[in-house]
Amino acid sequence: MKIAIGNDHAATELKFIIMDYVKSLGHEVVNFGTDGNESCNYPEFGEKVGRAVVGGEADCGILICGTGVGISIAANKVNGVRAAVCSDCATARLVKEHNNANIIAFGARIVGSELAKDIVKAYLDAEFQGGRHQTRIDMIHEIETRN
Repeated sequence: MKIAIGNDHAATELKFIIMDYVKSLGHEVVNFGTDGNESCNYPEFGEKVGRAVVGGEADCGILICGTGVGISIAANKVNGVRAAVCSDCATARLVKEHNNANIIAFGARIVGSELAKDIVKAYLDAEFQGGRHQTRIDMIHEIETRN
């Protein structure tokens, strides 16, 4: 699988840890984030990852900022993105199974590196369940088309 990753300055160190981890699982990683620690603007990276996922350049995405919230809000402005903030493994699994989230986000100031790895693994191992959940995804898509 090809996975897009993006981050701001608050998450550079964790981004590199997660990139190495994802590669160790056998996936390809495309880096859309900053590699430095100078202050930068998370919306830029959320949008880049969102567009890469929706455009088919990546199968899914991982976003990391201080809390995971701002960067996920930015990504969710891209039509077709379903980005969810996850601070635990159960949520990471359920956002894929029930919401078919195509991007997960978490905060470098919220979760440690080992929990972040577990969150990523739970998300990547989960599968969308379809059925009644697809009906709800279709409803979300309808909302996007009305905007």
